[in-house]
Amino acid sequence: MIRRDLYLKKIRPFMNKELIKVITGIRRCGKSVMLEIIQKELLKNGVATEAILTYNFESLTLAPLCTAQALHRDVMEKSKAISGKVYLFFDEVQEVKDWEKAINSFRVDLDCDIYITGSNSKLLSGELASYLAGRYVEFVMYPLSFREFFDIIHEQQPNLNTAACFQQYMIYGGMPYLWNLQYQDEPVKQYLYDLYNAIELKDIIRRKKFRDVDLLERILAYVTANIGNTFSATTISKYLKSEGRKVAPETILNYLHAGNEAFLFYPVKRQDIAGKKILSVQEKYYLADHGIREAVIGGNLKDINLILENIIFLELKRRGYKVTVGKYADKEIDFIAQRQSERIYIQVCYLLATPETAEREFGVYRNIRDNYPKYVLSMDEFDMSQDGIIHQNIRDFLLQET
Repeated sequence: MIRRDLYLKKIRPFMNKELIKVITGIRRCGKSVMLEIIQKELLKNGVATEAILTYNFESLTLAPLCTAQALHRDVMEKSKAISGKVYLFFDEVQEVKDWEKAINSFRVDLDCDIYITGSNSKLLSGELASYLAGRYVEFVMYPLSFREFFDIIHEQQPNLNTAACFQQYMIYGGMPYLWNLQYQDEPVKQYLYDLYNAIELKDIIRRKKFRDVDLLERILAYVTANIGNTFSATTISKYLKSEGRKVAPETILNYLHAGNEAFLFYPVKRQDIAGKKILSVQEKYYLADHGIREAVIGGNLKDINLILENIIFLELKRRGYKVTVGKYADKEIDFIAQRQSERIYIQVCYLLATPETAEREFGVYRNIRDNYPKYVLSMDEFDMSQDGIIHQNIRDFLLQET
């Protein structure tokens, strides 16, 4: 079992508290394992095994319990044999019809500590917001960071150096199950391709009841191929028209939103630094795991600039930053990352190979007069910091303590 200490550290202060712990994220990113880790932590702290009730709704054996009423009856019946606090774990709870009502009832009827997971960002909208407003705390999980990847891969390949390890990470990404496949190329790509199809079928088509599967596949493929590039629904509409498909931008937006809800993509808005406002057009999209892109589209190393951007974006999200793309006049800053009162600016590139490239990456900061830290991250091994702008190797940035 891969320990996810970054998340356990965030969850630990809320354990044994009445707030419902909600863990969300893309399918197969490690949410179920996180529930197991939490249970082990509780057992270590003296909670009795029989006080823990676990339900995994991906199992067909629990199909009869996939309504709020049936689940409520089962939990209440089993809780009769438990003295003291009951610890409830519900994995992929969105499979239960009206699950919000059951969870709210447990909170009222039992002395309990509740943990739930889900693979849809809408888990915390709609009815749940009204039933449980102010009574839950959400933790978004992501695939393995490079630091986590680096630590576990050395168990299998102890002689692999940092550079070679990072190259594997750029190709395969951070889905935890790949550790069980020993990062063998063909099995890894087959697993990631099948995962992509499962997300498309189970978390998008079935949930949203889309009928035009071909259109969905084209839109998902477009976004997957164009991560880190600025585009809009109108851009995709024009592209599809050139491919012989006439589709309204509003329809494309619905399909894009479905990909976002399934945690397959993360949209990033653009921010006008001078005007201090969020722009409503031309978002960027990043993938929840760049290894999926290699399995579905291929060419991660060929498109290395885009992959490096994707990796840094996800790392900023793991570290708790809200991220936007910066715009200043006709120049663009890859990321503005905000965490409470802290702000950092980040430019990402592969190599500062020429004076022109260095001028482009460092020069974008020239007219930004505030005192927040400004970074240029690249794969260069030598420190090229200048004019107060920090240059750092991407691997070092990813491996540093946060």
